[in-house]
Amino acid sequence: MQLGAAVTERIPKSAVIALVAVGLLLAACLAYLSPGDFTSTTYLGGVLLIEVLIASVWLYKKVFFALTAVCFLFAGVDLPIGSFWVLIRWVFLGIGALVGFAFILKERGYKFGAFHLVALFAVLAALVSAVVSRYSVVSSLKVLSLFLLFVYAATGARVAVSRRESRFFTGTLAGVEILVVVLAASTVMGIEIMGNPNSRGAIAGVVAAPLLLWGTLLPQERFSYQRRLLFYALAMYLTFASQARASILAAFVSCVLLCLVLHQYRLLTQGVVIIAILAATGAILRPEAFSRTMSSMTSTVVFKERGGAQGVLASRKGPWQEAVDSIRQHFWFGTGFGTDDNGHDVTEETGKYSTVSAVATEHGSSYLAITSWVGFAGVLPFFALVVLILRNIAKTLFWMWRTGNPSHPAVPLAMVMLAGLIHAFFEDWLFAPGYYLCFFYWSMAFVFVDQVRTLPLPARESLVLQPVAAVTRNLNVPAPVR
Repeated sequence: MQLGAAVTERIPKSAVIALVAVGLLLAACLAYLSPGDFTSTTYLGGVLLIEVLIASVWLYKKVFFALTAVCFLFAGVDLPIGSFWVLIRWVFLGIGALVGFAFILKERGYKFGAFHLVALFAVLAALVSAVVSRYSVVSSLKVLSLFLLFVYAATGARVAVSRRESRFFTGTLAGVEILVVVLAASTVMGIEIMGNPNSRGAIAGVVAAPLLLWGTLLPQERFSYQRRLLFYALAMYLTFASQARASILAAFVSCVLLCLVLHQYRLLTQGVVIIAILAATGAILRPEAFSRTMSSMTSTVVFKERGGAQGVLASRKGPWQEAVDSIRQHFWFGTGFGTDDNGHDVTEETGKYSTVSAVATEHGSSYLAITSWVGFAGVLPFFALVVLILRNIAKTLFWMWRTGNPSHPAVPLAMVMLAGLIHAFFEDWLFAPGYYLCFFYWSMAFVFVDQVRTLPLPARESLVLQPVAAVTRNLNVPAPVR
């Protein structure tokens, strides 16, 4: 509580001036006594990191979530700078969880319910699996990562959004637009900065496409509408260009459902017609190239070059079968959260800050992965979290259908939540705390719980108009006309 008060209460200017003067004096003494330290990139980088941390904590509500998300994103890029952020992301997450908890204690305006209690049980279940794991140390560190993620999501992420919905989602849309441009530019230059097309498709299909399509539905200036529409088209292109079927399916379902429940039939029809016209034009002007493209898409996207005789899911059968075999061998308590029992001893093959192939394998599904990790005795709270998210998605979809209003903050979050659950069925990232998509997803999942509580009951008209107007004022858009 004292920490929360320290970063929120006004500090006298004299105290700030005195603090700066003392800092400059100490820096001058250090430069005189040990001038070599000021030429070391390690010391300078550490000083810069401390300064950024202090500034981000000072402006906790405004910038800390964005900086932490950038840290996780940089830790996952396939560039030389990626290794530096692998450890820094946990520093930001730990400090963010501590400061966020202080804010929650100080302000006392945040409610905790079944979702938060189930998340705590999920951490405890993961801890039990870590105790009985062959790689208990590595698994325990991963449980700690999951705990920090849930604590920050339940505190810091909610603080960043609460009563700041307009600024937060405006900034999120701007950040997504920048990310789409960077991904598109790197794709054109032939640089896979995310490491592989699947990761690029996951960002574009799970996060960028639903958010940018929602952004086009908000009342806004014509230029803003055209810009977001262009970036949405670019996000969809990146999704299809990745040839990642899970990302394509997640983007398609979430975007189509968003148009349907908001009664945007004209927009949906226009999109289908534009795609049909482009396909028909390509078939007429260059029939041979069109035929080769369709044949290539069938083999690389639908069947993943495994052959049609083996089925659409041929590329997933191997990992799925391995996950099922692991579940059978460790039925009750699993192999340990975040690890797999591959028969290797814990020696130099395990890393300090990230999982290596010696203790982790591909499962082909987040749901099979978590069952393999914690067993049937511990998987219940994790699946309960998924069920609670699905329930909140259903509530939001029903409200959207009854009101036709896209302006509530729960609307984009519901689409991202749905896209993530679909994508996680084919990729095992949903419960991987170090993955940038996992960090963003669970941060927004805890925010989603708060936003769903503000949804008015659509059964009574008197309960719809006033809350909707209040929420749309927060987002700076007009309430729907009745």
